[in-house]
Amino acid sequence: MLVAQLDYLQIVYGGKFQAEVDRTDKTVMTGSVPRGMIYDSKGRLLVGNSTANAVTYTKSGSVKSSDIYTIANRLTKYMNVEVTDLTKRDQADYILAAPNKSAKVAKQMPKSYRVDSNGDALSSAKIYTNEVKYVEQQGIHLNQKDLQRATLFKKMSAAYSLSTVFLKDKDLTAREIAEVSEHLTELPGISIGSNWNRDYPQGKSIASIIGGVSTEQQGIPDDEINSMLASGYSRNDRVGTSYLEKNYESILSGTKSQRQVQVGANNQIKKSTILYKGQKGGNLNLTIDSAFQKKVQSALETQYNSAKAAGITQYSDGAYAVVMNPKTGAVLAMAGIHNNPKTGKTTEDSLGVINRTFVMGSAVKGATVMGALMDGVITPENNTQDDTPIYLPGSPVKKSVYPAGTFSSLGAVQALQFSSNIYMMRLAMKEGHASYVPSESMVMNPDIFQTLRGYFNQFGLGVKTGIDISGETTGIEGSTRTSTGALKTGSALDLSYGNYDAYTLIEMAQYISTIANGGYRLKPYVVQSIQKTKDDGTKGAYTSVTKPSVLNAINATKDEFGVVKKGMYEAVHGSGYWTTATKLADLSPAVAAKTGTAQSFYYDPDNPSTDPPETITTSLVSFGPYDDPNVAMAIVFPNLTSETGSYPNLLAHQIYTDYYKMTGQK
Repeated sequence: MLVAQLDYLQIVYGGKFQAEVDRTDKTVMTGSVPRGMIYDSKGRLLVGNSTANAVTYTKSGSVKSSDIYTIANRLTKYMNVEVTDLTKRDQADYILAAPNKSAKVAKQMPKSYRVDSNGDALSSAKIYTNEVKYVEQQGIHLNQKDLQRATLFKKMSAAYSLSTVFLKDKDLTAREIAEVSEHLTELPGISIGSNWNRDYPQGKSIASIIGGVSTEQQGIPDDEINSMLASGYSRNDRVGTSYLEKNYESILSGTKSQRQVQVGANNQIKKSTILYKGQKGGNLNLTIDSAFQKKVQSALETQYNSAKAAGITQYSDGAYAVVMNPKTGAVLAMAGIHNNPKTGKTTEDSLGVINRTFVMGSAVKGATVMGALMDGVITPENNTQDDTPIYLPGSPVKKSVYPAGTFSSLGAVQALQFSSNIYMMRLAMKEGHASYVPSESMVMNPDIFQTLRGYFNQFGLGVKTGIDISGETTGIEGSTRTSTGALKTGSALDLSYGNYDAYTLIEMAQYISTIANGGYRLKPYVVQSIQKTKDDGTKGAYTSVTKPSVLNAINATKDEFGVVKKGMYEAVHGSGYWTTATKLADLSPAVAAKTGTAQSFYYDPDNPSTDPPETITTSLVSFGPYDDPNVAMAIVFPNLTSETGSYPNLLAHQIYTDYYKMTGQK
């Protein structure tokens, strides 16, 4: 009967069983491609890829830990690896992966490690946890070569089924490549490939704008894992994690390669065929000229170092500058320094332009005057006001920086030229229909804050600019009511001359650009165009070109803008001791500007104080050439202990000098 059954199975079903043994499944695997490049406005390479040889491992469907153990041990005969991030658990896992080692340890463990209090066998997972515990208790003594093997074992074990990981992609010698290649038949899943890393040929002067890329170990960020997996990413893919690298991830990442893998009945890879070699990521062309960027950053550092040498940066947390084209919104340079007040150490911080806020002071007065003109409380022909101080009960006298009585009255142009706080406060009082009697409580419309901020918002102050870099924050608004619910009329006056709400520097640049171009709030951008990459690695066809985007148009006349522009021109070229920006007067072509000074305070997060030291924030906005502006800028030096030095003015002068020279303007 047995012989008959054997014949039956062999003859009738033999072919079927043999086919099952030989059965293979075909699976399509994807592979990463080099990221796209990032170039400056002149075609200089800012961010590229350095390619290096690599030893890779593709994990089969049901490979055993003991198999990985064997491969790792063999591989270390032919190459050395760096031992990194190995925990005691990692080392115990490697030890237990040796053939039959787990079973031997299980027999040696105390009975309580194998069964519960009722004598029932523990789950296999719990027993393995106890095996790890037992090995650690007995002491782990691995030599340097064993630690290398454990490192490889950890990397290979962590790989997902049918995914490829890099085992070594740095300092791989020609001899190591040759020896590994020679023994590939005894190293299932091991291959010789290549990997890439981001490099910065022009240095890292704008590295914080560009952002970073995750490592293979970091893979996809946890907060985006579901959406990115649904989009075809693998868990260990290298992706942009911040700023431009993140914003343009879908462009820079390219199209993955595809390989068809045949997997046998034993889940081992039998054959691999390239179906599609992939398409390298697209290239970004920025609006920023790296040579000009370096000059702006260098000039900023020079002025900041001068302030430091003068001994006025003990509470300072840095300085920032941004330059834009007011006709298009293109960002021409973004520079920043972050200073640690405790250590005095400075670091590059261009991103502070979009993610830090400061009370800017009088630099915002152009928006105040424009708001009053739009509100109708003054006109281009009729805008003269008394320049006498304002007295409110329980509050210090509200006046300008110059002595009371210096001017009996001022027009809008002169108010901007001499930076009159009084003029701006009286504009706010008119817009709020204030009932004012010196030294008595003043009554204003309860919507005065909304009115002032509404006009500021139209110019970009207090709202996000929409710049194409992730992480932009918006200005901070001060409170409008006291704890008892009373309207903060005094704070409304402070708001009018820039000493209450806080703004980012990119908001200031958008605001001055809106004045410079005659009333169009343009969306700032740093990516000018996107190009494909040809097979030979050179730039290909354009896929996108950024065009100016108008966020809103200001409903004001040319004459009304003319008042503010003239005031800013006189702030540079006017006569009189209190003219505020005369250090820019010798520039040719001529420019216009508005300086700012605000009272601020230094708050030590490690030692909060109810009485923080008072500091000074100095700022400047400017545009030029005056007759046909093609450049606008905003600068801030926050939290100095003195306003002496005119650092924003000196920095602006150097930026204009460099820009005019580089663009050939005379």
